Order: sequence, then structure tokens, then C-alpha cells
Amino acid sequence: MNMIERLNWRYATKTMNGKAVPQEKVDRILEAARLAPTSSGLQPIEIIVITNQEMKDKIKAISNNQSMVSDCSHLLIFTAWDTYTTERINKMFDLTNETRGFTNEGWENYRNYLLSAYPNRSNEENFNHAAKQAYLAFGVAITAAAFEEVDCTPMEGFNNQAVDDLLGLNEKGLKSVVMLPIGYRDSEKDWLANLKKVRKSKEDFITEIN
Repeated sequence: MNMIERLNWRYATKTMNGKAVPQEKVDRILEAARLAPTSSGLQPIEIIVITNQEMKDKIKAISNNQSMVSDCSHLLIFTAWDTYTTERINKMFDLTNETRGFTNEGWENYRNYLLSAYPNRSNEENFNHAAKQAYLAFGVAITAAAFEEVDCTPMEGFNNQAVDDLLGLNEKGLKSVVMLPIGYRDSEKDWLANLKKVRKSKEDFITEIN
């Protein structure tokens, strides 16, 4: 299948069969998410990957008891920085300089601009900005899963604070944003599995200005 065919194939899987996803497929999905774009290249996000069944069961209990949380192969939790700090910004700019092997005046001026702006904003504003970056990686991961013919379920329906407490994210300066259970559909038990995909028409979705 080509990409469009695979995106038509995917859906928000409601019932998974517990089958393990091969690690090489998981690795490619995670690598695709790592390569996703983020504002200013700061990558203010981290992905927590959970395969431990006891932990998945605990998270299911604070996720409206949605079965795919415990029945999935891997549970991906997309987290974002709780705020932007001078240290975090400098670390990413230093990584860029180290990776590229040179410094650039314009790039350093941009660093100074961010250092003068982001740390002075409220933690809430900074987290909301960082959370948007998590969604960029989240979307890429969903697409990559479809390409690998791995099912997944985009999920916001969970108790974020409870998940943060359970995983000790506060101590790491992180907050959970969204979850992505990945695995394989149980076609016989999932009421959505064989229904037609419903989307707006191209005419209702796209406006072209020529």
C-alpha cells in the first residue's frame, strides 16, 4: 500500500488483541517522531514508552478504563517541558553548534532573542507552547504507525495529573500531553474495525487561493 492507502486503512482502534509489535517497527515509529519538526528546533518533548503490563493496567485505571491502554503492545506517552528555561534553550542551541561544527552570528542572535523572551513568560504559556510541539511529533508517529501497518489510538481521555504523578514526571520537569497505544486491532471485537472511514470532502476541507 502507498501512504494514502495506509492512512485510509488506519482508524482509532478501540479493541486491540494484545499481540506484540516487532521492535524494529516500534523503533521506526519512535525515530519518525524524533525527526518531527518543532518550533525553533528546541524539541521540548519526550516520549515515555511503556511495555510493563502492571504499569499499563495502572494507567488504564486513570484513563477511563479504556481497554487499549492495557491491551496494546506499547503505550507511548507524549510529554512536554513544563516551561522553557535558560538551561534548556542553551542545551539545544549548543547541540546544534556541536552537530554542525560551527557557530553562526544570526543563529546566536536568535538564541539571545529566545533567552530574552521565553524564560520571562509564564509557565502556563510556555507549557501550552511546548504541548503544541508534542502534537507535531504525535501526528508523525500516527502516520509512521500507519506506514508500518501498526494500529494505534490517539488518546486525550486520561487524567493527566494522575499520570504525571504515577510516572514521576513532575520531578523531570515534564507534563503528559497525549497518549498513543500501539498494537494490532481485534477485528472481531472492535465495532469500528469494518466501518467506512468518514471525512469531509476535499471541497469542504481545502480552500485554494490562486
